[in-house]
Amino acid sequence: MAIDVERYQQIVKELTAMNTKLVAVSKMKPIEEIQELYDLGQRDFGENYVQELVEKAEELPKDIRWHFIGHLQSNKVKYIAPFIHLIQVVDSLKLLQEINKEALKNKRNIDCLLQVYIAREETKFGLDEKELNELMTKFLSSALQNVRIKGLMGMASFTENAEVVKNEFRFLKSAFDKYAALTTPDSQFTTLSMGMSADYKIAIEEGSTMIRIGSLLFGSRS
Repeated sequence: MAIDVERYQQIVKELTAMNTKLVAVSKMKPIEEIQELYDLGQRDFGENYVQELVEKAEELPKDIRWHFIGHLQSNKVKYIAPFIHLIQVVDSLKLLQEINKEALKNKRNIDCLLQVYIAREETKFGLDEKELNELMTKFLSSALQNVRIKGLMGMASFTENAEVVKNEFRFLKSAFDKYAALTTPDSQFTTLSMGMSADYKIAIEEGSTMIRIGSLLFGSRS
């Protein structure tokens, strides 16, 4: 399926007005379709699988900002550390330490988001409120010089009940505001990544600064 150009341009216009960044979720999508979106001006793309991301990064333009948005195992960090723009799925101190180690090896800083569990579904990953507090406390007192926590990420429940989704996003926004106030001004704790194809409009209403859209742009996965 070709890119829905009109819909893409409409979404970009909508998000630009709200000062919200679009990450095009390109997992399982062919190089040609990603290139088509790139040619339209899209630069931020999200991938879920390390091997697929590495292969695409080698073939596609080098100024693409790649976001890792799938569950990330510590032993896979080394493959994406040389080029990744933002790792959105940090859910443990162990993973954060591994990212820092690989960032140091590559003589760069790697930006991260902490993934928070806000949904009512066991299939989703992330930190609960207590774990988030513990991880932020440990990070703020740690010597991890090559990772920067830029904010939070979360996925709402897959439901048609808009009130449930709204409450989950509202909880994540309150957590984001809490830690943004605790971090130093130069930490740039400014990114709240929430909202996908089905619920991004609610996410924007609740304060999202970054949304992750796949099927609206590329069509549903077969």
